[in-house]
Amino acid sequence: IDQLSLALAQEADVVIEFTRPAAALQNVLFCLNAGVPVVSGTTGWTESLPEAKQFCLEKKGAFLWASNFSVGVNLFFALNRRLAQMMSQRPEYQVSVAEWHHMHKLDAPSGTALTLLQDLLSFSNTQTNWELNPAESVSDKIPVTAFREGEIPGTHQIRWESPIDSITLEHKAHSRAGFATGAVLAAKWLKDKKGVFDMADVLGIS
Repeated sequence: IDQLSLALAQEADVVIEFTRPAAALQNVLFCLNAGVPVVSGTTGWTESLPEAKQFCLEKKGAFLWASNFSVGVNLFFALNRRLAQMMSQRPEYQVSVAEWHHMHKLDAPSGTALTLLQDLLSFSNTQTNWELNPAESVSDKIPVTAFREGEIPGTHQIRWESPIDSITLEHKAHSRAGFATGAVLAAKWLKDKKGVFDMADVLGIS
């Protein structure tokens, strides 16, 4: 990345990075190396997140990554964790995840769905992984269905099913405005801070 890009980055209070999975790590490391706080919402590169977080700590910088910046989605994450904790004592309920996005979305399942799945698995006593669009259900894997249709901004659904009833949690975005608003909120919050953060820190929720 050239010196002009470096100079421009260093003029910023915070950089908001929403690009592509192949470029995200390089972009984040560049900002941190330039001493600029960075907010990243790119998904599909979670295997490299530990490297970015470690680099941030070494540089004593500021880095915030989230799979989704919508305030409503992050409240949805908290509800999902709470219900998953309660359901760990209710083996008669089986969980599944479904998500709907626009046809241009590159990754499946979505980063938001992966966050939901990570939290579900952390509380599960029986399931150790997930499977995308399975032909049939497997007891130790959470089934995930990903739909790519039209221009859907994003819908995520968690369904708990028992022989006698079902419980459904759903978040439906009406537009992409909430994602942008949340990213700006995160950037303002991150300014003048040091460390590695997520949207739960911004919103003060666990």
